[in-house]
Amino acid sequence: MHLESVLRSSARHAKPAGLTLQYGTAGFRTKAEHLDHVMHRMGLLAVLRSKKTKFIIGVMVTASHNPEEDNGVKLVDPMGEMLVQEWEIYATNLANAEEHELQTVLTNIIKQEAINMQDESSVAIGRDTRPSSESLSLAVIDGVTALESKYQDYGLVTTPQLHYIVCCRNTDGRYGEPSVEGYYQKLSKAFNDLVKQSPECQAEKECLSIDGANGIGSLKIKEMERYLQPRLSLQLFNDGSNGRLNYMCGADYVKVQQKPPEGIDMKPNERCCSFDGDADRIVYYYKDSGDGFHLLDGDKIATLISTFIKELLVKVGLELNMAVVQTAYANGSSTRYLEEVMKVPVYCAKTGVKHLHHKAQEFDIGVYFEANGHGTVLFSKTAEEQIRQLTKTGASEESRKAAQMLENVINLINQTVGDAISDMLVIEAILSLKGLTIQKWNEIYTDLPNRQLKVTVADRKVIDTTDAERRTVKPPGLQEKIDDLVKKYNMSRAFVRPSGTEDVVRVYAEADTQENADALAHEVCLAVYHLAGGVGDQPKPLR
Repeated sequence: MHLESVLRSSARHAKPAGLTLQYGTAGFRTKAEHLDHVMHRMGLLAVLRSKKTKFIIGVMVTASHNPEEDNGVKLVDPMGEMLVQEWEIYATNLANAEEHELQTVLTNIIKQEAINMQDESSVAIGRDTRPSSESLSLAVIDGVTALESKYQDYGLVTTPQLHYIVCCRNTDGRYGEPSVEGYYQKLSKAFNDLVKQSPECQAEKECLSIDGANGIGSLKIKEMERYLQPRLSLQLFNDGSNGRLNYMCGADYVKVQQKPPEGIDMKPNERCCSFDGDADRIVYYYKDSGDGFHLLDGDKIATLISTFIKELLVKVGLELNMAVVQTAYANGSSTRYLEEVMKVPVYCAKTGVKHLHHKAQEFDIGVYFEANGHGTVLFSKTAEEQIRQLTKTGASEESRKAAQMLENVINLINQTVGDAISDMLVIEAILSLKGLTIQKWNEIYTDLPNRQLKVTVADRKVIDTTDAERRTVKPPGLQEKIDDLVKKYNMSRAFVRPSGTEDVVRVYAEADTQENADALAHEVCLAVYHLAGGVGDQPKPLR
């Protein structure tokens, strides 16, 4: 290790005294002014990870749906997946090391992982549109070059595009051409080929309105639009030309507030969707003729996609092991519809995309979405090979056509990570092929009314959960209290879980009416407040 070079470089990116950060599912996230040293050190860690795996590692500078003044960083593993959990502790230790401890922490990682520092390494770097992202990505590059590693700076890209590029480069282009242009070409070809198979395919399509959250997704959908015409007509709002990133717009705002973003012109019954700040989440919505707002979130998206794939599998005669993976936040109606009507197995994983991704990998076809709109579909190599074989050897013309549709779906989906642009194109293709309006899609099942709240506590660690975070084991008596409260309401359930980043406990409740869901959520908040050390005023009933 070129220690003198590393220490000189680190001195230019000094760590603020007393600052402690944790690498979680979303990497590091905090105010941008606190992240210069973290970025430099993640450049160092990416080089070590590259030497260890002997593959290219990605570093994405973004804070996703967080406010514009925040920023963050995520490391991308060789196949485009998130950094393995075992290395998250290295990231945390490295970010929190004082300057005089840096040499020891780096040496320990090298020793524990038996890294040969003579091995080659390469890092792929991308960033979002935040004002702080360019300077922070330069800090990453400083860390990479301090260890004399190769790197390529891809500049402004969506998070899913960097994941895609890393996977392409590490598979020698088998997954696709490793560039943003290659991404556009692969997805648009699959989309156009898929929609072309619709018997009702027309030269002009009705318009889709997109809220770009004033982020990187706005730039990239503008670049891609020419590849999609005339199959898809797009109207872009919150494109970054004047509004602030994620401010009163974007997928997270729409999901949490249950209302349209600012800055979008919604016509009755017109399809609209919102990306988040780094374009890895998407939600759909519309207003009916009575001005009522209807949200189609990750649960609705998972149901639409898995139903479509299941129908095609039946047509081609393949009995592949398919499942949908949800979190505890998934609406109970979606779970019942999938299990009872579509006969698709549903599994629950802990909150956090990495947990859903790992569970989905256990199946030939694993569909996973968080309710917030982050998700994708994973196809095993076996499934891909069998589907591609049937495009040539299907028993009938219908079977071969269905297999071709499935092959196009495989090519259209970004299997490395949730991808708002890819997911949008999959949804638009399915709606076209099935002749569905957004209203008809929404009517597939009716969401149970629900409410999400939070309770501030002195220490979130007093809450411990099991069963994919659906039941508490600590503090004593809390789960029993929740069970008693749930019994009071029809078609109800509730759970609580500690936040991963702050001393709050998140509360979720659903029931047969909104009034009952609100009442149950409030009563569960009171139980948490009294049994888990609530701070401040006692939670008040919702009005």
